[in-house]
Amino acid sequence: MKIDKNIIKQLSDYLNEFNLSEIEIAEKDIKIKVSRNHISPTLNSPVLNESGISKEKIKSGKKITSPIIGTAYHAAEPGAKKFIEIGKKIKKGDTVMIVEAMKTMNYIPSTADGVVREICVADGQPVEYGQTIVILD
Repeated sequence: MKIDKNIIKQLSDYLNEFNLSEIEIAEKDIKIKVSRNHISPTLNSPVLNESGISKEKIKSGKKITSPIIGTAYHAAEPGAKKFIEIGKKIKKGDTVMIVEAMKTMNYIPSTADGVVREICVADGQPVEYGQTIVILD
């Protein structure tokens, strides 16, 4: 099997042009997938949340963690109203996010009552098992 480097170059260009994290093309029995590495911030540089507060300063609060590995989404579909927003009061059991794993949408419930202080993951960002996704007051 000979791989056409031009196709890989075009797919790579599409990643940048459309700000995608990965793209895949399949034709007959050939499948090509191109993805970008997600660069993690270094330990020495503070990470800021949506309100501009360094995450290093936030130590208290009720943490809601992801029960599975997957991709986090803030709304049920693109353009829809977000499940939660900073400052919004939520109850135990309210959906805070969706984590997609293996093409299955898993609705993640709040594990406590509280007010949303911080949303720790961006929409469409990969999450790990046990990673903090939301912090409540």
